[in-house]
Amino acid sequence: MKYLLFVTIALLFVFGGFAQTKSRTLAAVRINQQITIDGDLKDSAWQSAAVANDFVEWRPDFGAKERYANRTEIRFLYDDEAIYVAGYCHEAKDSISTELVGRDAVGANDFIGILFDTYHDKINGFGYYVTPLGEQYDAKYSSSGEDGSWNSVYITSAKIVNDGWTFEMKIPYAAIRFSSNGKQDWGLNITRRRKKSGQQSMWNPTDPKINGLFIQAGDWTGIENIKVPVRLSVSPYFSTYVNHYPYNATGVKNWSSSVSGGMDVKYGINQSFTLDMSLVPDFGQVQSDNQVLNLTPFEVKYNEYRTFFTEGTDLFSKGNFFYSRRIGGSPIHGYGDLVPGEKVLKNPSETKLINAVKISGRTSSGFGIGVLNAITSAQYAVIEDSTGKQRKSETNPLTNYNIVVFDQALKHNSSVSLINTSVWRSGPDYDANVTAALWDIYDKNVNYNFSGKVGVSQLVNYNADRTNKTGYIHDLYFAKTKGNFTWTINQGLADNKYNQRDLGYFTNNNYLNHYGYLGYKLLQPKSFYKNLYLNLNMGYNRRYVPSSVQNYWVNANVNGQLKNLWNAGVEFNYNGKENDFYEPRDNGKVFVRPYSINPGFWISTNYAKKYAVNLSFYMNMMPQYKSKVFEGNFNQQFRFNNKLSVSTAVYVQYGNRNPGFAQRDNGAIGLFGLRERRTLENVLTVKYNFNNKMGLNFRARHYWSKVRYLEYFNLTDKGDLTPTTFTPVDADDDPNNNVNFFNIDMTYTWQFAQGSFINIVWKDASSLYDHQVNQLYFKNFGNTWQAPQASSLSLRVIYYLDYLSVKKKKKVE
Repeated sequence: MKYLLFVTIALLFVFGGFAQTKSRTLAAVRINQQITIDGDLKDSAWQSAAVANDFVEWRPDFGAKERYANRTEIRFLYDDEAIYVAGYCHEAKDSISTELVGRDAVGANDFIGILFDTYHDKINGFGYYVTPLGEQYDAKYSSSGEDGSWNSVYITSAKIVNDGWTFEMKIPYAAIRFSSNGKQDWGLNITRRRKKSGQQSMWNPTDPKINGLFIQAGDWTGIENIKVPVRLSVSPYFSTYVNHYPYNATGVKNWSSSVSGGMDVKYGINQSFTLDMSLVPDFGQVQSDNQVLNLTPFEVKYNEYRTFFTEGTDLFSKGNFFYSRRIGGSPIHGYGDLVPGEKVLKNPSETKLINAVKISGRTSSGFGIGVLNAITSAQYAVIEDSTGKQRKSETNPLTNYNIVVFDQALKHNSSVSLINTSVWRSGPDYDANVTAALWDIYDKNVNYNFSGKVGVSQLVNYNADRTNKTGYIHDLYFAKTKGNFTWTINQGLADNKYNQRDLGYFTNNNYLNHYGYLGYKLLQPKSFYKNLYLNLNMGYNRRYVPSSVQNYWVNANVNGQLKNLWNAGVEFNYNGKENDFYEPRDNGKVFVRPYSINPGFWISTNYAKKYAVNLSFYMNMMPQYKSKVFEGNFNQQFRFNNKLSVSTAVYVQYGNRNPGFAQRDNGAIGLFGLRERRTLENVLTVKYNFNNKMGLNFRARHYWSKVRYLEYFNLTDKGDLTPTTFTPVDADDDPNNNVNFFNIDMTYTWQFAQGSFINIVWKDASSLYDHQVNQLYFKNFGNTWQAPQASSLSLRVIYYLDYLSVKKKKKVE
């Protein structure tokens, strides 16, 4: 380790280059008169503003100057209250992409994005976007990338004119973070996207061969005497639910209703740090999970849709130690402590979140701090014995979840971090703790990168013996990140005691993995393409203790954008013979998985057109078992007009003679089988936006997957499969599965004031589990539709109150 660190640091010094070329500057201009944000640029104040123009293409043809007919002119002003931005984007009227898609849906339209690096650390920043229809998208930037879930409250207005579109934007100081220095210079860049041409340009030239967005930003200079405002806003909410489920049982109501209320609070502790608090949170209107039939030994990782856990979490995402779905997730004790003759009457599948708090921000010296704390209440199952007597069994104790992150931004897009996650449980259940140091270091010219993490985990009072269990993990990366030719080498290690599952997503430990990457970019448009990427990935993985080979693999792929703005790619995977220690579901067993090959391709047409398609197709072939698995995705979208669009997504999996774990044969471990699998998933989405403040979204998903075992095998001590016979004793013993999930999510949203919303949501869900593997698709769909359905209709009103606005209104009165 010491030798590797010494060599890496030496290489960083050897390959260190010169600083970047001088960036563009724009002088800050203060005004005293009022500006009306209506998008028509008639206010005389704009005449005094400095103009940012002469944009340079970022992609696909880096360095090309924008044509005069498509020129961009952006003006900036500021006063004691806010930053004002106005722009004129010249364009042929019929070349402007204008589809109403709602807030935070970037990519469907033309847009202008204003990017500020307020602390001038060349890493962190804020982005404020507007489309020709006045719709907004905002984002927070860090070394982790772009966080589009971050939300602020700012004002925009836009108009389409004969030779393009114009806009005005007001960004209150409460919507951005900056230092309290009397005179400041901020990093600044402006990006313009012309959807139909496929071009995106930047005010300060931004080379796609250089890693880092703000390291290539220009400067907004001479900002004077702006004061950090009192940043306090509250968003009280009221919600009501009507639920229906056909229990059709004595003493149990099919219909139920509830009323609740709570509040989200944002408070600026100082100019750098913000407190976010969710009191009595309500997540009943979030999108339904895409549930699947999971045949792997690892849990399914689901997306996070709860706003509190998605917004502004860039600091908490460092190192992938935090999986927010753990908070309010499934109880750790399942159905509780059942004894013979008892049955479960009621058992909530999720724990209830009492409250959650975040504190995050960054000082003017680039020092970032993030603290997140959440508490879930104890959860109980209701159990009934054979005499009808009922009792409660605790399935999850009162639990406190906490994550603390310290992050220091350094020069040249570099940073170092320290992170700690902890889970405390009331009562006899064990507690968990993970601590790790992370670093992301670039040389002076951002040519080379040395990054990684070193961490330890500890489980306290673990298992029946109540001992502590301590584990270790590290990841080391060294990479060339600049230029057409790039490469990466990586080593990852986790010992057999490491465990981050309690607050992070975690599949397995006990590995020593090696990874290598070679890539070459062709970024200048040629005869048939606008850009082209050639990539080679390789991996060699071992078990850590006892040391043994696990697998090795190679992936080669080519992808890029064609001249007609279609995107396409082709790839080939080779997976060598593998010692799979996880498929047997027993630490003492191994399955020797034969080699396989996986070719595939994908193609996506131009989504600026009314009709667009995305198609992908992959194969997995394992010659030893004559196994073949085919997977395909076919997604299409049709835009009827600027308000209405319909999209469908179809996923098909067709597999034959695929080897895998079947089940435990009468308690014995090691029953495998060759199985056929048929999976079909259909998703229909209909979107209608009445205007840029009001929209209706309908999403229906049906997932069907069946697995039928053709032959059975015993797993030998050497990892081979030997034929055997197996006859299920009853339905619970049958490994054949037929699974259906059906969900409808229909949402009406109206932003009736800045930051204030009325949401009406209808949700319907049903599922079907059986062993009828001979049924065809439409029979399954019909049975699923007839299965008991859980339906809910909810209304939620969120009202945004900002302290400064209320104070200003009182002064006027």
